Amino acid sequence: MTRELGAKRVADVDAIRRHFPALARVHAGLPVAYFDGPGGTQVPRAVVDAMSDYIVHHNANTHWRYPTSAETDAAIESARRTFADFLNATPEEIAFGPNMTTLTFHLARALGRAWGPGDEVVVTELDHHANVAPWRALAKERGVTIRQVALRPESGQLDWADLERAIGRRTKLVAIGAASNALGTITDVRRAGEWAHAAGALVFVDAVHYAPHALVDVKRLDCDFLACSPYKFYGPHLGVLFGRRALLESLDVPKLEPAPDTAPERIETGTQNHEGIVGAAAAVDFLASLAAAPSRRESLAALFAGLHARGERQLERLWRGLGAIRGVTLYGPPPGQPRTPTLSFTLAGKHSDDVAELLAARGLFLSSGDFYAEDVIRRIGCEKQGVVRVGCVAYTTDDEVARLIDAVHDVAR
Repeated sequence: MTRELGAKRVADVDAIRRHFPALARVHAGLPVAYFDGPGGTQVPRAVVDAMSDYIVHHNANTHWRYPTSAETDAAIESARRTFADFLNATPEEIAFGPNMTTLTFHLARALGRAWGPGDEVVVTELDHHANVAPWRALAKERGVTIRQVALRPESGQLDWADLERAIGRRTKLVAIGAASNALGTITDVRRAGEWAHAAGALVFVDAVHYAPHALVDVKRLDCDFLACSPYKFYGPHLGVLFGRRALLESLDVPKLEPAPDTAPERIETGTQNHEGIVGAAAAVDFLASLAAAPSRRESLAALFAGLHARGERQLERLWRGLGAIRGVTLYGPPPGQPRTPTLSFTLAGKHSDDVAELLAARGLFLSSGDFYAEDVIRRIGCEKQGVVRVGCVAYTTDDEVARLIDAVHDVAR
């Protein structure tokens, strides 16, 4: 089944689910409903097949004079083109790495070689620590001053006045998340970037939680660097970094002297995860295949629009259903605000891990704790018990949402 979105056709949830073998899993005699997407989604058969095909038929190292090596080079270049479409960039601006955290530490080290005492980096309380710790390391290593922008716990949004005050003539970089992995908040990073660029600073965007829910456009966001993680949008564990080509070519990046010195390879340290790169590209192509449009980018735009509309409906149902349960406290912006279909809650008198275990016994898989967003969890007053996090993704059904609400009601009783 498909549905019309303007002149484009987008696969419905039943058609999408048929691609995911994991959705056949049964736990405690019940079908598993995966609400743990913010921590990592399930993988469609097409991605598994692409990775298997590479390992079985094309496995080799790069840049040598025999067929499987040439095939590996071609596969990596094809993946760069795929992610250029996904992010609205150019292939020369797409670098791969083990994960977003490793790539960000590597980029911070490279940028930090040109910075020292008196220079400043702006981070925020709303971010995952992968977009905080790499920059804080420069305070110890280079004497850089770190300024942290406050989160407003009552709204789950940044304090924009505090951000404006934090950016000044000494600012070298603003590191900001496009969406909060803990609260679902979507932040206007273009607005923050305009302030940063006006002060002569660079902008690094953590799009790990944003990319599964909104189609990234690095040109519209006007950022200098952006990182995302394919395992959050139906691919394997991998990191992807966008960087403006001129910046990638000028970075004083730590690298082996014989290694390639052209962008983007100069920022890729060591032998890459070739099968992971192939699988990540296959995940993007899988998403594009779910909507019929003239180009890959247009297909992705149609799909993300359809998923966004469904995600908004499911989030509103969760917000109303869970919010009506005695003892449940919801966190983050309410429906209607810029956000992803990711919701965190607590249940009075119960640790978040205990709630997650009780729900898992009902075949409902959710994550709990702080999700490496410990500043967020501290600011909303949940550092002791953590929160339970619900995430709706492409394969989430309305029936699963209803089932979760009923289960939380039972646990609360």
